[in-house]
Amino acid sequence: MPSTILRHARVMSSRRAGLTLAALLLASVPHAMAAQVASSAASARTADARPPRAVRRDIPITNAIRRALAAGSRDSSGRPTAKYWQLRTDYNIDVSLDPATQRLTGKARITVHNASPNALPDLALRLDPNHFLGNAPHAATWVPSEVTDGMVLSRMTVNGAPVNIASNQAPASTGAEGARAIQTAQQQQAQGAGGNTLLSGRSTNARVRLASPIAPGARAVIEIDWSHKLPGGPGTGHRMTQRWADTLFQPTQWFPRVAVYDDLRGWDTELYLGPSEFYNNFGTFDVNIDVPAGWIVSGTGILQNPEQVLTAKARAQLAKVTGTDDITTIVGPEEVGPGQATATSPSGRLTWRFHADTVNDFAWATARKYVWQATRANIPTKGYVPVHMLYLPGRANLFARAGQITRHALEFYSKLWFPYQFPQLTLQDGPSAGMEYPMVINSNQGAADHETGHQWWPMVVSNNETWYGWMDEGFNQYMNVLSDADAAGKPAVFDGLGQSYGRTSGNEAEPPMMWNANYGGPGFYGFTTYSKTPLMLSMLGGIVGDSAVQRAQREWATAWMFKHPSPWDWMFFMNKALGRDLGWFWYSWLFTTESVEGRIASVKTAGIRTSVVVAQDGGMPAPIVLEVKFAATGAAIRPMKNAVMVDATTARVTVPVDVWFDGRRQHTVDLMFGGRAIERITLDPDKRFPDRDPADNVWPKP
Repeated sequence: MPSTILRHARVMSSRRAGLTLAALLLASVPHAMAAQVASSAASARTADARPPRAVRRDIPITNAIRRALAAGSRDSSGRPTAKYWQLRTDYNIDVSLDPATQRLTGKARITVHNASPNALPDLALRLDPNHFLGNAPHAATWVPSEVTDGMVLSRMTVNGAPVNIASNQAPASTGAEGARAIQTAQQQQAQGAGGNTLLSGRSTNARVRLASPIAPGARAVIEIDWSHKLPGGPGTGHRMTQRWADTLFQPTQWFPRVAVYDDLRGWDTELYLGPSEFYNNFGTFDVNIDVPAGWIVSGTGILQNPEQVLTAKARAQLAKVTGTDDITTIVGPEEVGPGQATATSPSGRLTWRFHADTVNDFAWATARKYVWQATRANIPTKGYVPVHMLYLPGRANLFARAGQITRHALEFYSKLWFPYQFPQLTLQDGPSAGMEYPMVINSNQGAADHETGHQWWPMVVSNNETWYGWMDEGFNQYMNVLSDADAAGKPAVFDGLGQSYGRTSGNEAEPPMMWNANYGGPGFYGFTTYSKTPLMLSMLGGIVGDSAVQRAQREWATAWMFKHPSPWDWMFFMNKALGRDLGWFWYSWLFTTESVEGRIASVKTAGIRTSVVVAQDGGMPAPIVLEVKFAATGAAIRPMKNAVMVDATTARVTVPVDVWFDGRRQHTVDLMFGGRAIERITLDPDKRFPDRDPADNVWPKP
């Protein structure tokens, strides 16, 4: 067991024996100092009759991370250990689109590499199109645009042995496709299916019970034939509408996927409810997409057969893209149909072949009248990569600045964290105008910066978005502040963000950030997943400095590239990178909804001593930061411990957070600057610490 965990266990054991945190602290200091601390704590409690404030200083260890720590696949360093492992899944997919029926029909060959130390007696599958069944669970504000027959499976094998898929019974209303699938499933069931059985095939999270487990270090090959209708209409929420009529299709979560199996929880069994996003394995994708000739296709990866699907003119234009910052038009608005937008085909259809290495998903889009333009971004250590933009002719205004914004985002985030890892990036127009996938963002210029940021997390640093959405959306919101400021040529400002959380803290509907994001509750999914992280990092920057936060985040991101970090890996890593035991900070922000609620309780001057009594009425502790403004003239301002002069008449005094660990609710700060008159004292001048009423942070009171 790591030393950090042992220390936490000893502290909790001592608490169970009846010792208070103050007693534990007193036991570790010399007798004289202990008496002084006890006297100070007693004085503070005399001034405030409430019980001592309980300050938890360790990071809670849940069963999920406890298992990984015990197995040695993770440890308190926050870095991947020598025993860290993760599954790999490689996909070969052939899919065909029928615009008339709005239906995809596909065949997938999925190779699962079991890198875990465990035999796998079953396989978990993600069948996300089942979200559009009329009886599928979904979040109240995420309304599917259309009720469909879900993902209809017609054949499945594991290592060549058939799988009984009879439980995947589509409703009779699904028509000929559904009827054929049912008939095939019934025939398969009658033949015995080799002992492999599909369970919950009409759920977004299905399971295949295997006749023979997949041994550690072995691999299994799954073959699946399926079809499903792409939903269209007035849905609410991202991904709830995946087509505009029968002329533009934007498939998302469109193929059967193998779920993540990890060292924290085993198989990821969370349902797809709508708002919360994904947790996927890394692997290689080879995808062949069959569409009508004249339709342009874009997607994850690199197009492998441009000679077969593009015109000579389009290929010549593509060759120019990385040679200029200008916008290059590959297919213009007037070029429509076979022979103009694409190559021709005797069959009237073309197959676009894409390949992508080490990605955790695959997305694509196709339209009968896409305009295709491209520019470039200069990635440190890699050089130029193309940035493609595909949009409908009538929506050109939404893409006028998309290339410029995306270029800046790619270059800025490459310098901020690590170089962009993929060979291209594509913006795809469509009904879901704010969604991200590897090398693909379904976005116009409005969300281009934010969606580009997702190429770092979760597309490379791949956290579990369903459980901990703040680790990708929240981190992204934080870095968007930096990018926006850089694009405007201004310094980023995080002042005020941390303090603003005080206005939210205490709302009974708000879940803690470590609450499963799938069940975040109405009204607070967006705040907890997106908005709260920048507020937390604002406070952290107020303690250690914003540049230190970004340096530590960069080191953490580099350590976890193409892996699956947990929140504990992040907390442990940040502690070490920042050289601080921040257990109290992580506990307050991630596991509670507490705030600081600081105030200046009183100010008294006697001779050259000014005593400032600072109170913290909330459950979250924070350092004391006082800005002291002196009169323009008077006695010399003397140096004072824990103080720095900001300018000739302004000092900043900092008292470490440790003063609150004995349970006190008030602390007296003695200002000993000499005889110069003090005109104003401000608590938390940068407004970094959560506070519901900042008006009581200033003396004299306004």
